[in-house]
Amino acid sequence: MSWPYPDFPFAGDGPPPDGADVRLAALVAQRLSIDWTTRRQQITVTAQNGVVILAGVVTDAETRRAAGELAWDVSGVFDVCNALRLRSGWRRGR
Repeated sequence: MSWPYPDFPFAGDGPPPDGADVRLAALVAQRLSIDWTTRRQQITVTAQNGVVILAGVVTDAETRRAAGELAWDVSGVFDVCNALRLRSGWRRGR
């Protein structure tokens, strides 16, 4: 277990998040929040070394695909890891 220095702002086990990755994750999250197919979904966005990681639960496969494509459209994205899961038991018309 790592022990951070008292004035070190990041207390996680890995390296501190890069400013560019934080900005990239924010841009992707903003893009997902304004698109009508993804804005009401439970999607968490993180980035590491230009790779965007999408995690959470979405209603259908089309929404999962759209989220991945929207992430790719953001400038600066090197790769997308689409780890979104489909909500089980969800049916149209409910």
